[in-house]
Amino acid sequence: MSTRDLTRSIMRRKPIDDIEEENKHSGLFKSLGLWQLTAIGVGGIIGVGIFSLAGLVAHGSKGEPGVGPAVLVSFLIAGLASAAAALSYAEFAGMIPRAGSAYTYGYVALGEVIGWFIGWDLLLEYIAIVAVVAIGISGYFDAFLAGIGLHMPAWMTSTFDEGTGGVANVPAIFVCLLVTWILSRGTKTFGRFELVAVAIKVVLILFIIGLGIFYINTNNYNPFMPSGFGPVLAGSATVFFAVFGYDAMSTAAEEATDGKKHMPKAIIMSLIVAMLLYVAATLVLTGMQNYKDIDPKAGFASAFNGVGLPVIATIISVFAVLSILTVMLTFLLGVTRVWFSMSRDGLLPGWFAKTDRHGTPQRVTWIAGVASAVLAGIFPIKAVADLTNIGILAAFVVVCLSVIIFRYKKPDAPRTFRLPFMPVVPLFGMLASAFLMTQLHWETWVRFVVWLVIGLAIYFGYGRKHSLMNPDSPRHEEAVEMQRDVG
Repeated sequence: MSTRDLTRSIMRRKPIDDIEEENKHSGLFKSLGLWQLTAIGVGGIIGVGIFSLAGLVAHGSKGEPGVGPAVLVSFLIAGLASAAAALSYAEFAGMIPRAGSAYTYGYVALGEVIGWFIGWDLLLEYIAIVAVVAIGISGYFDAFLAGIGLHMPAWMTSTFDEGTGGVANVPAIFVCLLVTWILSRGTKTFGRFELVAVAIKVVLILFIIGLGIFYINTNNYNPFMPSGFGPVLAGSATVFFAVFGYDAMSTAAEEATDGKKHMPKAIIMSLIVAMLLYVAATLVLTGMQNYKDIDPKAGFASAFNGVGLPVIATIISVFAVLSILTVMLTFLLGVTRVWFSMSRDGLLPGWFAKTDRHGTPQRVTWIAGVASAVLAGIFPIKAVADLTNIGILAAFVVVCLSVIIFRYKKPDAPRTFRLPFMPVVPLFGMLASAFLMTQLHWETWVRFVVWLVIGLAIYFGYGRKHSLMNPDSPRHEEAVEMQRDVG
């Protein structure tokens, strides 16, 4: 094959006109309305970021100085970058309501190899997010047991790398498998659970803010930025984990009752709600307790213990576990739908795209769930969180670039939402996301690059040949059979 032919094959774009026809034969059930979609978005955004990472960045970790009350600034920087990307996602989601999210957007606007790159990236990142959240839940569960006078042995509550005598984080492994089982019951069941659990989560955070205000000691805000602005920027790269989630929600577009109309609204509404709660909560956390004394694993529990309210701390730990579950559900949903979409397009074996009577791709659900359990069991939270963030930031760069290109290449394509100030907003999103990537540790970059190299080997070894965009793909006959089965 000539260089020109190779370039043409890997840069082929998925026609947007094919999307609607594919949706009719996807095998996924349309059962999610606006409020369920918004709940999934809020559920994905608010969770371990506020309950664990806020305390971790404020207090500091091994090799990373604490930023103190300036963790608020870290959240705002991350939130600005995320908002620019959110608007880009909203425009695409209203135009291409298809499972796959950033993978599909990149495939349509930039070509197959870019779509593969971002899809393969998201497979790892979403699985890693589920693992991070499970580790956060484990920390609050440990705090809850300590509050009632019980203690789990160190070997089953931490990992070897943490240096505390740990072997594996057993509670985190259990939670990953539990969430996998819930999602395997079908999207309709998941949507109902998410709506109730997110309502409980928002009430809990409002309760924390409302009660915590009365225990703020303004002396704890001084110094506001104890380690300077550099660590605040680095902290924004870590807490970036806390300000996305709508991207995973957008992977459920094919399961929305009216994706073109509801997806943009749900994306924007979920981010606004989350940022308002984050600003208030971080002010309360760092005002109640000196940043040096905050427990990096269970920040709010330690803050209420610090002001003499151990019962409240125990209650927070119980409900934090339930509320953080919604993050795991959202991102486990995300990874399975990206995987499903890539398999349906022929870039991965069709075996993964099979759905059951619930309209659920069971095979990828359990594979992703077990993989997240392994990560949660053997890696510390900071390493997994940073691995997650570099992947999502890379996805945001691609989506922001894609929306610019597509706006000028397809200006007349039907859009239910058009982001304002084109191309300033998406350009800002690209630059901000790329900058935050530079703040991550070099080891994170090494892991990221290794994963992408493995992905490219799979693409050139299987995906390029079997892609349904390849006229000679052996998957064409299989695709016809699949549509006949689900049709």
